[in-house]
Amino acid sequence: MCVSTGRDLTALVKPPRSLFVNHPMGNPFGRPDDKEAQLAVLRAALRLAAECDEPGALVDYGTDWGEPFEVVFKEKPADYQLKK
Repeated sequence: MCVSTGRDLTALVKPPRSLFVNHPMGNPFGRPDDKEAQLAVLRAALRLAAECDEPGALVDYGTDWGEPFEVVFKEKPADYQLKK
């Protein structure tokens, strides 16, 4: 079971069951101190784990962060890339 904020990566990795949450990376369960929202995501993930019988299912959680967030990617220098 996976709770993910990276839908495209999760689709490539194909865990047994995944819940995609459209939140900024590092915040799959919601904002700090928002216990109600965090519990809602947790309950949705546990429900998916208990009820889903489709291997590799990737389900979108029907919520939004509530405000725009910027996705920033920084290219890594060649020194940090894996070498064969």
